[in-house]
Amino acid sequence: MNFSRPGAIDLSALKQPANRPAAASSGASGGAGSYVVDIDERTFQSVALEASMSYVVVLGLWSSRAPQGAAFNDVLGRVVDSYAGQILLARVDVDASPQIAQALNVQGVPFVAGLVKGQPVPLFQGTVEEAEVRRYFDELVRIAAENGLTGRAQPVGAAPADGEPEEEPEDPRFAAAEEAFMASDFETAVAEYEKLRVQYPADVEVAERLARVKWLSRTKNADLQAARKAAADDPDDIEAQMLVADLDISGGKVEDAFLRLIDLVKRTSGDERETVRERLLELFTVVGIADPVVMTARRSLASALF
Repeated sequence: MNFSRPGAIDLSALKQPANRPAAASSGASGGAGSYVVDIDERTFQSVALEASMSYVVVLGLWSSRAPQGAAFNDVLGRVVDSYAGQILLARVDVDASPQIAQALNVQGVPFVAGLVKGQPVPLFQGTVEEAEVRRYFDELVRIAAENGLTGRAQPVGAAPADGEPEEEPEDPRFAAAEEAFMASDFETAVAEYEKLRVQYPADVEVAERLARVKWLSRTKNADLQAARKAAADDPDDIEAQMLVADLDISGGKVEDAFLRLIDLVKRTSGDERETVRERLLELFTVVGIADPVVMTARRSLASALF
C-alpha cells in the first residue's frame, strides 16, 4: 500500500486541493444510495487512494474475529451515509488484506483513518459512540473543505444522473504500470509511464500519473527531519532542497514547497536551474494545474526565470 509517508498527519496542515475526479468503486457492499464500499489490496489503489484526490475517504479497518467489528461497521456506515457523499467509507477486513493494516501500522481494530489527497490521517482506534464518530468526521470534512477538497462521491449502486455517461473501465494502457505500482515497484511503474508519455505526449492523464508516481517514489522512504537538516546545512544542494519540497507537498505545505523551489531557481543557473524548473512543473501537475496556488506559483516562476 503506497502511502508516501505513513503515519499521523496534522489536519491543519492539509492544503492540497483536489485533482481530477476519481470515481467510487462499483464493487461494494451496501445498497443503492449508500456510501460504503468493501475494499481489499487489489482495489485499494482505485477505490480509496485515487478517490481521495477528489473527496474524503475514510478507511474502516475491522476483523470478523473481533465481536464488536460488524456492529461498529453499521455505526460507521450510518454516520457516513448522512454526509451524502462528502465521505466515502472504505471498509477493510484486515484478515483478508493484512498489507493495508501493515502500511498504516495498525496495532488493533477497529481502526479508523481518513484519506485526504492520498495521505493517511489516523482518527481513532477502538469503538466510540456515534456522536464521537460524527465529531471526528465533521472535523475531517471541515479541514478538507477549507483546503479545497470539496468533491462528493457517487452513491454505490446508484444509476448515473440523466445525461451523465457511465463510468468507463480502467484504461488498459495503464495496466502494466499500475500492477508495478501496486507491487511497490516504482522503478518499473515510472518506466512504463515514461513509455506511454513518449507514445502519447499530449495525454494529460499520462502526465498526471507519471508525475504522481515519480513523486511517491521519491518520498516513500524519506525522513522529513533528516531531509530538512540536510537542506538547512547546505542551501545550495539542489537535491536536498527538492526532496524537502517533495515532502512538503506530502504534508500539505504546498506554498512552502513552491516558494522553496522558486527561490532556488533565482539562485541557480544553467543545468541546475533547468533541473529545479522541471521539478516545479512536475509538482504543479501533482497538485493540479488548475489550483490557484499553482497558478500563483507559475507566475512567480515566470518572473524568476525572466
